[in-house]
Amino acid sequence: MTRYLLVLVAALSLGLFACSKEKSGITIGVAGPVSGSEAVFGEQFIHGAEKAVADINAKGGVLGQKLNLVIGDDACDPKQAVSVANDMASKGAVFVAGHYCSGSSLPASDVYAESGIVQISPASTNPEFTERGLANVFRVCGRDDAQGPTAADYINKHFPGKKIAVVDDKSTYGKGLADEFRKALNAKGVKEVLHESITAGEKDYSPLVSKLKQTDADILYFGGYKTEGGLIVRQMREQGLDTVLVGGDSLVTDEFWSITGPAGSGTLMTFGPDPRLNPANAELVAAFRAEKYEPEAYTLYTYAAIQVWAQAVEKAGTTDAAKVEAVLKSERFDTVLGKIGFDAKGDMDAPGYVFYQWKDGKYAYVE
Repeated sequence: MTRYLLVLVAALSLGLFACSKEKSGITIGVAGPVSGSEAVFGEQFIHGAEKAVADINAKGGVLGQKLNLVIGDDACDPKQAVSVANDMASKGAVFVAGHYCSGSSLPASDVYAESGIVQISPASTNPEFTERGLANVFRVCGRDDAQGPTAADYINKHFPGKKIAVVDDKSTYGKGLADEFRKALNAKGVKEVLHESITAGEKDYSPLVSKLKQTDADILYFGGYKTEGGLIVRQMREQGLDTVLVGGDSLVTDEFWSITGPAGSGTLMTFGPDPRLNPANAELVAAFRAEKYEPEAYTLYTYAAIQVWAQAVEKAGTTDAAKVEAVLKSERFDTVLGKIGFDAKGDMDAPGYVFYQWKDGKYAYVE
């Protein structure tokens, strides 16, 4: 009898443990550059993800279970991104909001595909990300083959006859963006006066500034990140050059101005519509600000990525990647970015890029 009771207790204990494990929550991840030169964007990712998870959990979670958030730091390094992706898989993550740099999202996505993990990037804009036929890959941002042409159209219309230089930082994102801009510009019959690549991480770009002087460039289109872009514009002004810097979404952060100071005034850049300005998000934005955090740039894009996945899981009735992916590609979702859906490749169908301009330490829509 005693032995029977012991077996019964053990069996019950195992059953309770299994139930406990089953109800312990759903693990999801957020991955981006928590460290390194682009850490400001990793910070945005984390704030957006933590708030989204907190808000979803406060309403009962997903499929009746709480979400558990795991944070991965890829430092915008491809090899580190693969390590992060493998770590997410080992921790049982079924979804990852990430990565930021396209050069990180691309190799990480292969790991996620093999591991049955849905990936939604809030920020990776390189077209190749969704062009490889991976069913698990999505993004809630635009593509560089839309961002580059948008800039080319704007410059061709507002700066007719001006001399244009094109510079990139050799990164997957920067070179891809600059190439798309240059192709669109050339298609309009406009040839750049200078096409150069720089090495990211350097501090002195005076050789580039000298070449800009020699070509008498009026516009510098820069494919790269905010640190190098900020240093270049500051050094142009220090050398008396009033060439207008035009760039992409990586310049849309207060940290750009902290690098340039007043020299950054007049800088133009493309980005998606600012979700902070949507009246429907007023309460959410106020909640961030009450915590002394300004939800700029990719904060709300990360929030939206998690919203989309959570709604797709509820609709699918499971976290199974294949079933969630099918819902993502067939339904539309209510998010802080508005009502959005995805095409067969995983690209978002929401409005594309608009132009912003830096002035007096703030950026706003171009009037």
